[in-house]
Amino acid sequence: MILTDKKILEAIATRDIVIEPFRPECLGTNSYDVHLGKYLGVYRDRVLDAKKHNQIDLMEIPETGFVLQPGTLYLGVTEEYTETHSAVPFLEGKSSVGRLGIDIHATAGKGDVGFCNTWTLEISCVQPVRVYAGMPVGQLIYFVIDGDVENYYNRKPNAKYNQRTDKPVESMMWKNF
Repeated sequence: MILTDKKILEAIATRDIVIEPFRPECLGTNSYDVHLGKYLGVYRDRVLDAKKHNQIDLMEIPETGFVLQPGTLYLGVTEEYTETHSAVPFLEGKSSVGRLGIDIHATAGKGDVGFCNTWTLEISCVQPVRVYAGMPVGQLIYFVIDGDVENYYNRKPNAKYNQRTDKPVESMMWKNF
């Protein structure tokens, strides 16, 4: 089951869901709109290696916007810091963003119960498109869980994305080897 707007508000009141900053106008019928943060990251190397730490260069999106180019993977970040303690969060792109040819995540749309951070976005586009910090980029949908949780993400000693940040985080796949 997906949480409705009323259930999301109840979870926010009990701090089972945390959204900072929370803006009531971003709450939809069964989702919450998130926005593109001010930082983008681009990998330094054109060829990435899953067994190595691939470094990124960070840039701040100017007020005039930044033109994304096809063929480049950009790592973005949500403005919103979120915590989810009793539901599974899913991040989906907004249809208006998709209609501009922008994909905000290649594979990582599902969060874990206990995920507490901003969301790194895996942004690609099909043609050049100008984006702006603060623009609506996605929506969080919350699914009810069935049963008790033994391993909350934020309590796992080997969780790779627990450090709170307002910047996109590069792949930590190399830590799996």
